[in-house]
Amino acid sequence: MVSFIARRILVSVLILIAASFIMYNLAAIAGNPLQDLQSSNSPNRDQLIAARTAAQHLDIIPPLRWGLWITGVGKCVIGQCDLGTTFSNQPVAELLPQAVGSTIQLVTFSFILAIVFGIGLGVVTALRVYSGFDYSITLVSFFLYSLPSFLMAVLLKSFIALDYNNFLVDPKIPPLTLVLIAVIVGLVIQLIVGGILKRRLVVGAISAVVTAGMLLLMQATGWFTDPSLGPVFVILFSAGIGLAMVTLLAGTKNRRAWLVAGINVLVAIICYFALQGLLNVSSGATIFILAVVTVLVGLASGFFVGGHDRGLMMRIGALTAFLSAGVILLDRFMRSWIDYTQNYVSRPIATVGSQTPGLTGDFWITGIDSYTHLLLPTISLLLISFASYTRYSRSGMLEVLDQDYVRTARAKGLPERTVIVRHALRNMLIPIATLVATDVGALLGGAIITERVFAISGMGSLFNSGLSITDVNPVMGYFLVIAITAIAFNFLADLAYSALDPRVRVR
Repeated sequence: MVSFIARRILVSVLILIAASFIMYNLAAIAGNPLQDLQSSNSPNRDQLIAARTAAQHLDIIPPLRWGLWITGVGKCVIGQCDLGTTFSNQPVAELLPQAVGSTIQLVTFSFILAIVFGIGLGVVTALRVYSGFDYSITLVSFFLYSLPSFLMAVLLKSFIALDYNNFLVDPKIPPLTLVLIAVIVGLVIQLIVGGILKRRLVVGAISAVVTAGMLLLMQATGWFTDPSLGPVFVILFSAGIGLAMVTLLAGTKNRRAWLVAGINVLVAIICYFALQGLLNVSSGATIFILAVVTVLVGLASGFFVGGHDRGLMMRIGALTAFLSAGVILLDRFMRSWIDYTQNYVSRPIATVGSQTPGLTGDFWITGIDSYTHLLLPTISLLLISFASYTRYSRSGMLEVLDQDYVRTARAKGLPERTVIVRHALRNMLIPIATLVATDVGALLGGAIITERVFAISGMGSLFNSGLSITDVNPVMGYFLVIAITAIAFNFLADLAYSALDPRVRVR
């Protein structure tokens, strides 16, 4: 294992050095770094040109200039990083943390959600191959996959941000819109349920009526301007999470799984009522500590109740506790919505920036502000990545389901849930691990366009501003972060192979 890691690190460093040499020279010859000064009418133009030439070493040819840059990068090993300065004499090493933070905040949620929803839908469509649901998801996936990221961003700004903000001024749903939403939800639900035509029609009609009724109730109670889940829905959602974890991971006949999930749901409900006062004065550190304690409680419940299958019970306990706690946090954020819209921002869904300038508030207000600013760019990145994961997961699951060991497992009488979750899904994830590793770099690259459309000061802004004026140092700072991230995730993918496939050994 140690020799494998050492070899990979050595190869990765060599690749990074070679790639940085190529990137540096391409960026250096992409334009004239003195063009803005040469076209200036300033009386001290010559002095400014001489100062920039000296500061950026422009009198040295790009290959040798790269040597100076890579030497500064090498000093990072001893904690003295020197990534150069921008044309405005700002150290790149000081600009990178803020830019990286904005981009990671944007990309992380879309990346995780795309993996979860993409793989989940891909597996379901493979299990119901050639059904109406499969055809519908395939159509939507190809449509989303073919859309350029900038077009998706513009559509979201127009139809979600502007229209929804206008709707919140007087939140009344027109009758035609209400009927249209109800019909669409009914069509989607009947596709998911499947079965004979009569069953689908009944389920679709009931879903449409329930949807219309819920929308009318939300409108009548003012839920759109003052939303919350309340105790009833917190209890229902927590119980649903426990049911889902037991059904997916252990099966409905496993009594210990029911006991572990029930304990954690009960603890979550008690905490919902007991911790409201603490949540009102909580900070980010408090929430983090509560999250750690929540996971530990879930693990402990699985450990002490799990019996011979403690590992599985601990997973069920931790996931049930963590997701139920997420429902409680969601309810608390929602109850701060009316304060945010009335006292801070009148049009909450933002179209530019990553936060409201000058906004000061507690943890919940700043959290909502970040959410409203990152909602649209996150959806933009999510939909495009989600489409690719759905297609790869579907094809991978179809291939695995046709393997001999899956047919053997079914022939032995194993439950279908066990065959899918414990045998087919694990092997289907092997090629997905490669896709995840390569998608990280692609997602960060795609964020350049998204950040520009939504005016977010992240890595994309740093790269665009540097490249437009041939300021090589910020461009190379962007490259360094992207390259290291891609190499690190490819290394993690190699380790994931050994965890997913017992035949793979890391030596």
